[in-house]
Amino acid sequence: MENFPDMPDLHTPQTPPAIVELDGVIKHFGDVAAVNGVSASIHEGEFFSLLGPSGCGKTTLLRIIAGFEQPTAGSIAIAGTPMQGVEANERPTNMVFQSYAIFPHFNVEENVGYGLKRLKLGKTETANRVNEVLALVDLEDYNQRPAHALSGGQRQRVALARALVMQPKVLLLDEPLSALDKKLREQMQVELRHLQRTVGITFIHVTHDQEEALTMSDRIAVMFDGKIAQLDAPQELYRRPVSKQVASFIGVMNFIQGELVHEDGGTATVDTGVLGKVAISPDQIPSPVDPGPVTIGIRPEMLTMLFDEQNQSEFELQGEIHESAYFGEMTYYTVKVIGLDAPLTISIRNSAGRPVLQDGDSARIGLGTESLVILDESNTIKNAKKEL
Repeated sequence: MENFPDMPDLHTPQTPPAIVELDGVIKHFGDVAAVNGVSASIHEGEFFSLLGPSGCGKTTLLRIIAGFEQPTAGSIAIAGTPMQGVEANERPTNMVFQSYAIFPHFNVEENVGYGLKRLKLGKTETANRVNEVLALVDLEDYNQRPAHALSGGQRQRVALARALVMQPKVLLLDEPLSALDKKLREQMQVELRHLQRTVGITFIHVTHDQEEALTMSDRIAVMFDGKIAQLDAPQELYRRPVSKQVASFIGVMNFIQGELVHEDGGTATVDTGVLGKVAISPDQIPSPVDPGPVTIGIRPEMLTMLFDEQNQSEFELQGEIHESAYFGEMTYYTVKVIGLDAPLTISIRNSAGRPVLQDGDSARIGLGTESLVILDESNTIKNAKKEL
């Protein structure tokens, strides 16, 4: 019988190769470690975000990748080539700055084509490349528009086009949407994600806006104090944060105290106090936790309000509405719960015929085991879950 070679598993998604590799990157400014031992692989063709509060090291790390800063220690490779000693203008990257940095005395075409001058392209090829990227950013008819006559959103598009016209392998974006108003920022989030998928190159995006990172990214690295605390897909980052610090930074999270009392095979038993002892599955403990005190996290939308006696839930808590905030499609409640020291925050989607509870009303709260995530009580990042 003829032997056939092993066929690849077409049902298993293949991880793209790394385009940027960071290995133990450290950057000191005097005695301050702005970046403190960052290692990660950023995949070809992904939208990758560096997310964290001001001063966490995310912009410094982006500038190191760009070549504007040199690491104190560690190494960087882009497309398999070590970047030690390679100047910024020789790297296969381009950067969109927070301020856009477009030339106010140039028109759109001159701004976008400025970087092509050093390539010594012919007029026809230069014009074709400029027109191609202007079409990508929906500015086809703006070639002769003066830069000073552009809106904030149009200036941002010009900055993107100027970076893309150089055909980089990696596009670096330093909080490119922060200067826009809320409505335009939300619109540009969708457009920027669509643009990245269209051109197919790697985008590395720096932001302090959690919603922005969750909306646009394939993966997110959350940074604190110069280190990566967790690197994950947005859904995993939100549903299964590895620490109280990450959980507090990404959205809103309720915390109650408990104790990990038993672990056997794939399951663990957690004494939650108010809910009693609960069996927890492994995916609800995203970071290794030793037996003893733990923090239990519950997202507000994982709690529900039981409005009548027919409504039932795996677990039920009794409480009183302390505050309510109506936001049209959603109402947010702060509820003082019997048996808990701190109140719980609950988000409920409003629907026709459902009452909005008022301050002082009694409340029945329902939740299930699957809504719980177990966190290490400390805010350390030693157990950070990373796909490196």
